[in-house]
Amino acid sequence: MIQNHLEVKSGDFVRYHYNGTFTDGKLFDSSYDRGAAFFGQVGQKWQIAGVDKGILGMCVNEHRRITVPPHLAYGSQGAGDKVPPDTTLVFDLVLLDIFNRADQVQTKVISTPKECKRSVMRTDFVRFHFNGTLLDGTVFDSSYKRSQTQDSVVGEGWLIKGLDEGLLGMCVGEIRHFIIPPFLAFGEKGYGTEIPPHASLVYHILLEDLHNPKDDIVVEVVEAPEPCTRKSVAGDYIRYNYNASLLNGITFDSSYQHNQTYNTYIGMGYMISGIDKGLQGVCTGERRRIILPPHLAYGQQGAGKDIPGSAVLVFDIHVIDFHNVKDPVHVETTHKPEVCNETSEVNDFIEYHYNCSLLDGTLLFTSRDYETPQDVVLGGGKIIDGLDEALRNMCVGERRTVIVPPHLGHGEKGAGIVPGSAVLRFELDLVSLQKGVPEGYLFIWLEESPVQLFEALDSNQDQQVPLEEFSQFIKQQVLEGKGRLKPAQDPDSVIRDMFKNQDRNADGLITQDELKLKVDEDVEKTRHEEL
Repeated sequence: MIQNHLEVKSGDFVRYHYNGTFTDGKLFDSSYDRGAAFFGQVGQKWQIAGVDKGILGMCVNEHRRITVPPHLAYGSQGAGDKVPPDTTLVFDLVLLDIFNRADQVQTKVISTPKECKRSVMRTDFVRFHFNGTLLDGTVFDSSYKRSQTQDSVVGEGWLIKGLDEGLLGMCVGEIRHFIIPPFLAFGEKGYGTEIPPHASLVYHILLEDLHNPKDDIVVEVVEAPEPCTRKSVAGDYIRYNYNASLLNGITFDSSYQHNQTYNTYIGMGYMISGIDKGLQGVCTGERRRIILPPHLAYGQQGAGKDIPGSAVLVFDIHVIDFHNVKDPVHVETTHKPEVCNETSEVNDFIEYHYNCSLLDGTLLFTSRDYETPQDVVLGGGKIIDGLDEALRNMCVGERRTVIVPPHLGHGEKGAGIVPGSAVLRFELDLVSLQKGVPEGYLFIWLEESPVQLFEALDSNQDQQVPLEEFSQFIKQQVLEGKGRLKPAQDPDSVIRDMFKNQDRNADGLITQDELKLKVDEDVEKTRHEEL
């Protein structure tokens, strides 16, 4: 423990300033005039006997007047031409310093952090703030005034021996008070003009940072979601939020302050190497703390005004999502009806309900906000590719959970409230299904078309087919399940378009010469003929 009130005893070394006068007040000697305090050992005849005796019990910064009779001063001989024989002397002293060869570094712990997972060991690199004073309170240095920490390796001779010893065992955030005797400080030479020879030093130290050059990153998993179907690997593209701080808890950056995630590739050198390494093996939704030694962060140079050189960095990370450019749409069927006679495919008209969210659970859209389900013709390019793909081969009543990577979603730019490069989660429920017709078709036969098609159209056998007759025939084929109109459009409008296609001279009538079958060019896919 620190001794707050050291008192001079025989054998101690002392430094003090003094004025020496005669009893009439005349000055005969002064350490102030010489600009150097007296230094000596008490009880070893380094000073006259009266002062040697009179200084006993003094404390640092104590002012004491010692009146010394001749027989305890210079006696009958005097001292040269300064002190006559048989002269009583008066010394006005102020004690500046006191130590003993048996002294060690005196340490007092002022405060300690609640948690201390690691403390200073030899060969560790530390960054600390300090106020340094002499034993009498005179300030000789302060890192706070320089606005820069003192940075050093411990136990390798970079620091004075007393600091090397006193820093051992300290935790980041701990405050200690040291008194270091001169022989463990700057000794008989002192240092510069601020630290005189034989000076005890007082340090008030706050440990800001600690690492070892051999350190790797430290990963602490704070929250691991279950299940975790896939972990990130090098080459994945990741979106995450983070708070970044120094080891002392001071925040220097945060994605939350920017109101956007940080998005980048993993393991490809786009980030500082410690983060590049620490983000591999994460799960979507995982929270982890990554502690980076400076050689895996910004090194000795630091970065900008907020990250000092040789700083250990702490990143608290929440993984929003990640994907690979090779990822397909992931489909999980959560419910499938027992009876399923037909499934959805390209060109079908479907109605469906959906919830669309980010992988962190943030709901973006839901069809439940509207009175009717969402509808679309599959393959028509009206919805994102991944959703279009996920809605195929579904039965009415089937429910699916679908994960759509951004390259099959809204891409790097996003859309509206959908962030750029966001992986999307859809919950799908197919409500209805109307089978479609191939692209470019308005009607297809579900059975073989009549061999004498014109005769079948020309119900009154007058060798011409007006719109009304044409429309009645087509509707009858649909009603009997022999043919199918293009869905999601007004049937009369579709039939009128079909009629116009056959009424090649636009006279309002179709003749035998005008009527032609349109053969599907992709016979292998459809094998249908259309009017």
